[in-house]
Amino acid sequence: MRSRRKSMSVSFVLAVVAGLGFLGLFSLRQVLRREFPDVARIKTQYPVVSYRGPGVPPLVTLQRTRPSSWIALNEVSRAAVGAVLVSEDWAFYQHRGYDPNQIKEALKKDLEEGGYARGASTITQQVVKNIFLGPDKTIWRKLKELYLAVSLEEALKKNRILELYLNIAEWGPGVFGIGGASQLYFKKAPLELTAKEGAFLAMLLPSPIRYGQSYRAKKLTDYAASTIEAILSKMVQANYLTEEEQAREVARRLSFEETSLDPGLRIPQNQE
Repeated sequence: MRSRRKSMSVSFVLAVVAGLGFLGLFSLRQVLRREFPDVARIKTQYPVVSYRGPGVPPLVTLQRTRPSSWIALNEVSRAAVGAVLVSEDWAFYQHRGYDPNQIKEALKKDLEEGGYARGASTITQQVVKNIFLGPDKTIWRKLKELYLAVSLEEALKKNRILELYLNIAEWGPGVFGIGGASQLYFKKAPLELTAKEGAFLAMLLPSPIRYGQSYRAKKLTDYAASTIEAILSKMVQANYLTEEEQAREVARRLSFEETSLDPGLRIPQNQE
């Protein structure tokens, strides 16, 4: 009898240990799933960004049906795509989710500034950050971002990642996606964007509210003008523009810029 009771006790202990082990593995799996979500889902699903007010991170949900506002990559002008690429992630089609050179430069800058002074996120990293992670700037979040970016590069083609980025990037308060940005600033479809218009949108990306001052003032600030010219120059280096096209784009006035006349000039009246 004692032997039988002892056997039952051992069996009970083993069952409890097995149960705890199962719960532990289940909990670990849940933690890993929460910390490292399945990024491959956005191969067939579409992220929808909902504005929740100033200073509040937007809400991003995934859905299987294509949103009516979604812009395919071939529905954006080559010049606008080129402007974004040379400005945000020149090596996008060469790297595997992260750019070691940019990381090295960012670390150097951070050490010089004594804090988090410069980011080094590729377009792929920005996609996983905006869809799956929060905006907090911690070492753990950056490590997760790197891991998920590499995972995303393994699961999706480059053009799909770029298309995702163009549809979730913020271009102004409550303005997410190049479709809305193109309509807001230039009253046209993304496929009609000129190189300078694309360069203006690319200039906005690091901080659309701050750099949107040009649109609000109806005149390019010195910073905006110089940044746009720098982007157009990079586009020549990347073979998106010729030097002649660059010169024409630099001279081109953006549609929202107000024209002003010298007070001494007078427009002659038509003679009958």
